[in-house]
Amino acid sequence: MNEPLRQFEPVVTTPFSGIDVGDDLKLSVRREGQARQTVTVGQAVFGARRVVMIGGPCAGEDRESLEITAAAVAAGGATMLRGGVFKPRTSPYSFQGLGSAGLQLLADARARTGLPVVTEVIDPRDVALVAATADMLQIGSRSVQNVPLLREAGASGKPVLLKRGMMTTVREWLGAAEYILAAGGNDLVLCERGIRTFEAATRNTLDLGSVAVVKEITHLPVIVDPSHAAGDARLVTALSRAAIAVGADGLLIEVHHQPDTARSDAAQSLNCAQFDDLVTACRAVARAVGRDL
Repeated sequence: MNEPLRQFEPVVTTPFSGIDVGDDLKLSVRREGQARQTVTVGQAVFGARRVVMIGGPCAGEDRESLEITAAAVAAGGATMLRGGVFKPRTSPYSFQGLGSAGLQLLADARARTGLPVVTEVIDPRDVALVAATADMLQIGSRSVQNVPLLREAGASGKPVLLKRGMMTTVREWLGAAEYILAAGGNDLVLCERGIRTFEAATRNTLDLGSVAVVKEITHLPVIVDPSHAAGDARLVTALSRAAIAVGADGLLIEVHHQPDTARSDAAQSLNCAQFDDLVTACRAVARAVGRDL
């Protein structure tokens, strides 16, 4: 990519405690008087009154499983479908996803349910391939500082969902967002998914304070992935309620019609009935804070 970076006006903002905005956060930081941004992906509108519910399996494993789960989350109130086909796993021997073959399964599930699809891309060389099918590109925690990938995703013309890295500060997370925005990616949504701390009771420590901070200093919508933070399905609904209460614009929930058989992140995946219960619980909280699902 040899295209020049976008031009911008100097940022006018009030410094926030603990965050040095500096001169290099030119597009992600909200200027004085600037309205909060909304990002539209099909019927889902991030940053509006309605909280966006994204549901689906950690990994698209096969056609039957994906279609059953997609139909269930659509009926349960999801407005987007998630499903990984490129999976960066800790072990090279773990299931790595179906790769490009899985993209067609996502497209077929979208055709059946009407839900727009978000899926992860992990290689800059695959951005065009994934963007040809996906409605939104996800940059995962492990890729948050993969600069070539950030630039390609930003230049793809597709909305981007940027997860916070498990070891990145809010400042570094916004720096990654800046790469996407500078490359032309206007439709950007941030996703808090928990960070690695000394605490071992949960898979990661869900930093809901970061949601409040980021909503204060940026114009970008912010959602929460409680599944990766919890690591345990029993905790996901409680963390989801808290995320909505603190102002999250959406939730990214792992759902599998038979979690015990899931080939990726089985312990944190809800079954379809649990997803229905989560939506009901979260709707009550959303309405209490002047929003809805």
